[in-house]
Amino acid sequence: EAAVLVLVAALWGGTGPFLRTGAAGLEDVQRQGRLQQLLAEISFLGLNYKYMVPFLLNQCGSLLFYLTLASAELSLAVPLCNSLALIVTLVTGRILGEDIGGKRAVAGMLLTLLGVTLCVAGSTKAQ
Repeated sequence: EAAVLVLVAALWGGTGPFLRTGAAGLEDVQRQGRLQQLLAEISFLGLNYKYMVPFLLNQCGSLLFYLTLASAELSLAVPLCNSLALIVTLVTGRILGEDIGGKRAVAGMLLTLLGVTLCVAGSTKAQ
């Protein structure tokens, strides 16, 4: 279970920055009318492999998470996946050259990770 949850976190966290870069240019899609605008945006994203490949990988992570929840402890699975996904997103974004917010963002991430670690440690001791 733990290995699958780490894989889920890697899929979720690793695909986020790629989804942002793959969606670049979406704001330039302009059509008359709401329905035409919606269809044009769906078409732009759906035909863009730079968006669709990370999107499908992200959804595979969601499917794995759903399947794992049948046997995993919810109070451990959610914080573990979210905190690890946050770290993977930060690292992947940094590798891709994204502005991750400087020292404050890193400090916030570390504090979040510390809080999740304390919650998970307290939850496992209570069992």
